[in-house]
Amino acid sequence: MNEFELIQNYFNWHLSDPTIELGIGDDAAVFDLDSGYQLVTTTDTLSEGVHFFKDTSPEDIAYKSLAVNLSDIAAMGATAKYFTLAITLPKLDETWLEHFSRSLKEASKKYNVSLIGGDTTRGALNITITMMGVVEKSKSIKRSGAKSGENIYVSGEIGDAALCLKKINEGQKPHKAEMIRLNKPIPRLELGIALKGIASSCVDISDGLEQDLFHIIKASKVGAMIDVQKLPLSHSMSKYIADNDDWSLAVCGGDDYELCFTASESLNSEIIKIAEICNIRVTKIGVINDSKKLKIEGYNGQGKSYQHF
Repeated sequence: MNEFELIQNYFNWHLSDPTIELGIGDDAAVFDLDSGYQLVTTTDTLSEGVHFFKDTSPEDIAYKSLAVNLSDIAAMGATAKYFTLAITLPKLDETWLEHFSRSLKEASKKYNVSLIGGDTTRGALNITITMMGVVEKSKSIKRSGAKSGENIYVSGEIGDAALCLKKINEGQKPHKAEMIRLNKPIPRLELGIALKGIASSCVDISDGLEQDLFHIIKASKVGAMIDVQKLPLSHSMSKYIADNDDWSLAVCGGDDYELCFTASESLNSEIIKIAEICNIRVTKIGVINDSKKLKIEGYNGQGKSYQHF
C-alpha cells in the first residue's frame, strides 16, 4: 500500500459540508467563507512518549488529537469547520489505521468538522492537526481583553488529567473517569460561542491553570489573584488534596482543556444562565487587578506547569 492508497482507504470519507469545493485528492483544499466572517486557525502536534503513552489505543489518540485543537477554537469563541491531518507512522499497520481512522471519523462527525487534506510520512508516531474555524469579524475572544476588577472563571473541573498521569507514572491504576479526562477531554465549543460579547478574554487550559492564566495576564497587561479554595475539583481531586496537602496538580496540571475566561461582575448572572444552557459547571475563582503579577492564595508554589522545552 502506498501513501495515496493509504489516504484513499482510511481518510477520504464523504463530506457533506456544502462550503467545501475541493477536499482530499487535489493539491490543496478549497472552501468558501461567508462575507463578514474571519478564519481562525490553530495547530497542535501529539507525539508518542510525550503526549500519549506507547500503549494508548489508536481510538483515544485520534479523538484527543482532534479535541485539543477544537479546544483552541472554543477559546476564541469560533465555530470549528475544517481540519487537516499530518500523520507520521513508524510502520504500516492496517489494523491500527482502521481503528484510528474510524475514531477520527466519528469524532469529526460528533463535532461537525470536515477533514479536507493533510500528509503522511514514515517516522516516529506523531499526529499533527490544523483546525480551522470561523467567527464574525472582530468578534473573536482574545487573551488581551482582561481589565482590572473583572472576575476570573473556569469551566468544568481541573486537575483530574494530571492526577491520572501521576497515578500511571507511579504504577497505580487510575479510576475510569480519570482515564477519560486524560484521553477524551471535551472541547467546550458551545460555551466558547456563547461567551462572545460576554468574556473579555479567554484561554484554554492545556499546560496548567497557572501558566495559561498568566498568558491572559501578560497579553492584557494586568494582574490577577485566585484562591485555591475556589477551584472547581472532582471528588477524586479533592480527596487527593485532602490526603496529600498538594494543590500542584490542580494549579499546574495540564491536559484539562477547560476554558479560563474573564468578564465583568455585571455579567455574572448572564454567565450563570449560559452555564445552565450549556450544562457546564462554571466557577468564579478570582479577580483581575493592576499588579501585573499572578497571586495564588493558599498555594505554596510547589510544582510547575508543563513546559514543552
